[in-house]
Amino acid sequence: MKKIILSLLAASMLLGCGDKTDTALNNDTEVVRVQIQHVANGQDSPYLSTSGIVEAANNAQLSTRMMGHVERVYVSTGDKVKKGASLVRVNSADLSAKSAQANAMITEAQAAYNNAEKDLQRFQALFNDNSASQKELDDMRSRFEMAQARLEAARQMKNEVGAQYAYANLSAPFSGVVTGVFIDEGDLANPGVPLVAIEAPGTFEVSTRVAENDIQKIKKDSKATILVKALDTTLSATVSEVSSSAAISGGQFVVKAIVEKAPENLRSGMYATVQFPVEGDTMNAPILIPLEAVVERGQLRGIYTVSQQNTALLRWVRLGRTYGEQVEVLSGLSGEESFIVSSEGKLFNGVKVQIQ
Repeated sequence: MKKIILSLLAASMLLGCGDKTDTALNNDTEVVRVQIQHVANGQDSPYLSTSGIVEAANNAQLSTRMMGHVERVYVSTGDKVKKGASLVRVNSADLSAKSAQANAMITEAQAAYNNAEKDLQRFQALFNDNSASQKELDDMRSRFEMAQARLEAARQMKNEVGAQYAYANLSAPFSGVVTGVFIDEGDLANPGVPLVAIEAPGTFEVSTRVAENDIQKIKKDSKATILVKALDTTLSATVSEVSSSAAISGGQFVVKAIVEKAPENLRSGMYATVQFPVEGDTMNAPILIPLEAVVERGQLRGIYTVSQQNTALLRWVRLGRTYGEQVEVLSGLSGEESFIVSSEGKLFNGVKVQIQ
């Protein structure tokens, strides 16, 4: 029995030695072909990068100036509407009463005006025949002018009631898409509280905020690049607005850029990165590397370099802002080194590499 056990142990040891030998041979013979790239300074095309939100260039939140219960909601979120289409109707019984009063006042004022006009014409004829005095004619003229003024006041009251009806029956100010309905039928509408939001699709802008140290670098009508991560796309834009004050925006200046050619799947509210090209500073030019060269290990970021023994060496780096398809390296890589961009096999520390 002891001889059998010793034989089995000897065989297993031989097998184990054989595996290690094969692995060592494989490691010695495995060579991964790689492509390298030298570090590029970003001084030729530096960017000022900020975060922003996509918005429709033409949008509105509609509310009412009168208080009342909502009788009817004609639209839902996502509906397409044309200019002038009814959106919400608020109870307007009091406006109907005021409209009837205005009509009655117009009728009364019109009758008084007609009567005063006839009296003026009559006294004008008598005055021409020397049958009426100048004072009597002046009194008739004053009476006519007062009747004319009362008629005009009644008509303007009618116009005021008509203007109030515009807030009782909300309609679309332009053709677009309903992006939000914030009230239901039967709810009480309060003055100034938004009831419906609408926006015109097709034209989008990105609103962002820039610190006071960088606002001088951005000019109106200059070009910008919009990176929308949700769509994994890059868009061209033109700066349309540069705020001249940061008093009401938390110490930062609001900048807006119009998207030149918006894709169909672009939506309001998407987060975006806005990159404003600025004149480079050769002394402080950023070190840029392609995003595809970055290796992620949990929360750590690194890149593979080539050692003097032609082996791959993983080096941890600290990254900064993203510039399109490139990212800034804050530390861990100097401007005179090279790094691996792509490989034909799996890279790991110590693997032999062959530069193509």
